[in-house]
Amino acid sequence: MDFNLKKLTSDAGVFFTRAVQFTEEKLGSAEKTELDAHLENLIARADCTKNWTEKIFRQTEVLLQPNPIDHTGARIEEFFYEKLDKKIPSRTTNGELLGQYMLDAAKDFGPGTPYGSTLITVGEYQSRLGGAEREFLQTSAINFLTPLRNFLEGDWRTISKERRLLENRRLDLDICKARVKKAKQAEAKAAAEPDFQETRPRNYVLSASASAQSSGGWDSWDLEDSKESANVMDQRKLWSEEVDKAEQELRVAQTEFDRQAEVTRLLLEGISSTHVNHLRCLHEFVEAQATYYAQCHQYMQELQKELSRYPNSFASNANPSTSATCPSPVSSATLPGVSPPCLASSSTPGIAQEPSGPLKIPDVQQPSTGHRKAKVLYDYDAHDTSELSLLADELITVYTVPGMDPDWLVGERGNQKGKVPVTYLELLS
Repeated sequence: MDFNLKKLTSDAGVFFTRAVQFTEEKLGSAEKTELDAHLENLIARADCTKNWTEKIFRQTEVLLQPNPIDHTGARIEEFFYEKLDKKIPSRTTNGELLGQYMLDAAKDFGPGTPYGSTLITVGEYQSRLGGAEREFLQTSAINFLTPLRNFLEGDWRTISKERRLLENRRLDLDICKARVKKAKQAEAKAAAEPDFQETRPRNYVLSASASAQSSGGWDSWDLEDSKESANVMDQRKLWSEEVDKAEQELRVAQTEFDRQAEVTRLLLEGISSTHVNHLRCLHEFVEAQATYYAQCHQYMQELQKELSRYPNSFASNANPSTSATCPSPVSSATLPGVSPPCLASSSTPGIAQEPSGPLKIPDVQQPSTGHRKAKVLYDYDAHDTSELSLLADELITVYTVPGMDPDWLVGERGNQKGKVPVTYLELLS
């Protein structure tokens, strides 16, 4: 207990001395040892690396887990599993959850109905998209987030610890320098101070000599003189020893500072290796993104092909007295493989609509009546030779023919003729 108390007292004294030195440096009343330019550049580069790595790491977490509440819960869950030394279970993604909801809804609506069967198809593809997302999240966490986190929580903590130790060594060195400076000044002052005998005036010596002769001796005078001379010599010797001691402490402090500066320099030079490692991780992250988006694009194209096979699959569920349309404002030229917008037309109860077969548009003759002008609302790319490509805001002539799908019209533009979707048109009077 006594030893610990002494150590605590010593540490408190060192801390107070360093605090005084640091404060005096800030006020400009004490000298400060500057680091060499190379080490200063390494420190600045390390700070820049830490700051940007932290920002990139946080923003990547937000990108992969946009909901901050879910993100916090996920981090807490990861913390507990890490402390329990257990594998973190894979969490269901939003896409997989949406796909499962669609499949469950299809069971209640009836998988044989058009809506139910479509829900099954879309739900299966949503599950595939969710699975691709989960794989992307796992790959990104392992190949990109983990190295960044390891740097911030491992390498950077070690660098920060050594830098704090270097700063303490520098403060100790400056304290020793100040101590040596003060000791030398005191030694010079003591050396400049003359002996007592050299400073006595001559009349004082003669008076003292006469007094000594009348009293019968010089014993008391010699004793006093020797004491004064001894005191001056002791002071000079004391300050000389203090200078030697301070210079010895300065040499030790300089050695420790140089050693710590070398250790810190080696750690900071390792930042270059960190950049190389993070560069490799960045390439892997971009590769994972490219793979994920390519899978999503492929799945969506396949889903659009699946849905385009049944353009009127929901017509039987439509209200017989109304017609519902849901045109897409996005041009099909922007999204490759986009099928015509979902359409719903009125149907007569009890009368089944025949699926539209291949219609040879060039053989269709324009009726003498029933043709109208129409304004094109959105761009449309023809899927085959029987269809007519459209440009937004252009005017075309449209009409219908017997047996044709009610969701389509025959459009003419000059010598060009082809099927056009009704939902892309605004019929004019």
